[in-house]
Amino acid sequence: MIELPDGPYTVTSSGGYPPGEPPRSRVLFAAAHVVADPLGDNTPGRPAAVDWPATMAFRQHLWRHGLAVAEAMDTAQRGMGLDWQATQELIRRTGTEAAGPFACGAGTDQLDGVSHKVSDVLAAYERQVGFVEDTGGQVILMASRALAASAAGPDDYHRVYGSLLAQATKPVILHWLGPMFDPALAGYWGSPDLDTATDTFLEIIKDNSSSVDGVKISLLDADREVALRRRLPAGVRCYTGDDFNYPSLILGDSDGYSDALLGIFDAIAPAAAAAVRALDSGDTATYNSILTPTVALSRHIFSTPTYYYKTGIVFLAWLAGHQSHFKMVGGLENARTVPHLVEVFRLADKAGLLPDPDLAEHRMRAFLAVST
Repeated sequence: MIELPDGPYTVTSSGGYPPGEPPRSRVLFAAAHVVADPLGDNTPGRPAAVDWPATMAFRQHLWRHGLAVAEAMDTAQRGMGLDWQATQELIRRTGTEAAGPFACGAGTDQLDGVSHKVSDVLAAYERQVGFVEDTGGQVILMASRALAASAAGPDDYHRVYGSLLAQATKPVILHWLGPMFDPALAGYWGSPDLDTATDTFLEIIKDNSSSVDGVKISLLDADREVALRRRLPAGVRCYTGDDFNYPSLILGDSDGYSDALLGIFDAIAPAAAAAVRALDSGDTATYNSILTPTVALSRHIFSTPTYYYKTGIVFLAWLAGHQSHFKMVGGLENARTVPHLVEVFRLADKAGLLPDPDLAEHRMRAFLAVST
C-alpha cells in the first residue's frame, strides 16, 4: 500500500506482458521517447543532452515486444527540446542498432518557425529525407512549422509534397499532426477548415499514391479519421495517431481498419502487442479486455494541453524501470502537475502496465517525497 495525496492506494498490477513476435494483422509503430542525460545541461533552449545507452535500450524493448519504432517524432520531443543535431545522432544510432522495423521523421526543424521562401522549406525537407534514407529507415514526412508559416495556400503544399514524393526512393508515411499537438501547425494543408484541408491532403495522396505507404492522422477525431480512411486510394494505409480512440480504430469495421503509429504505444507497447496478437487469432474479447483499460490512461496523458503528453510518457517509463530517473530534455519534467502524475501512476496500475509493481511503488514514494 502507498499513501497518495488523496489517500491510501493498493497497487494491483501483476507484472505486465511478456515479449513476443510482431502481430500479423496490423502494423504497429510506437513513437519512442528519448532519455535525457540526468547530469547534462537540459535547460530549456539548450542543445539536448541525451543518455544514448538508455535511449537505445528502450528501442530494443519495443522491438522485443514486436512493435516497429517510429523514430525522431514529436514523442521524442522533436521541436520541444530535441534539436536537429541530436535528432541526427538519434536517427543514426537507430539505423545502426535496429533489431526490427523502423521509420524516421523528416521535417524542417533546422529552420526556425518563421516565414521562409517555400523553396527553402523544400530544400530543408530534402536534406532531412536524404539523411533518413541514408540510414536505411523509412521516411515519415512530418508536418512542418516552417511550411505552415510560409505557404500561401494549398498550391504550396502540392508543390512541396509533390516534389518530395517524386524524389522518394521508397514509399513514405505522411503525417498530419493537428494543432492540439502543435499550435504552430494550425491551418495545415492550406486551410483552417478541416474539410477543405482534407480534400487537399487527399489530392496530394492520390496524385502520388505509388510513393505513399500510408498516412498518420493525429487529429483526435475518430469519425474524421474513418471518413478519410475510406477515401484513401487502394494500397495506402491509414495509421491511426488518435490516442483517444485507438482500440476501435485498429479493430475497424466492415469497411476496413487503421494500422497504428502512436505516442501512447511508447507507454503501453507490451499490452498493445499482446492485444493485437489476440486479434490475429480472431479473439476480439481478449483484444478489448487488454486495450480498453489503457484508454483512460491515454486520455489522461494526452489531456489539454496535449503537447505536454511527453511528460506523462517519460514518467511512466521511469515507473516501469526503463530509465533510472525522471528528467527530460528541455526540462519538460516540470510540464505537468504532481496530481496529474499521481493519476498517471494510478491509471497505469489499473491497466496492468507496471511490470515491477514494487519498483513502481518505491519510485512513486520517492517522487512524492521530493514533490510534496
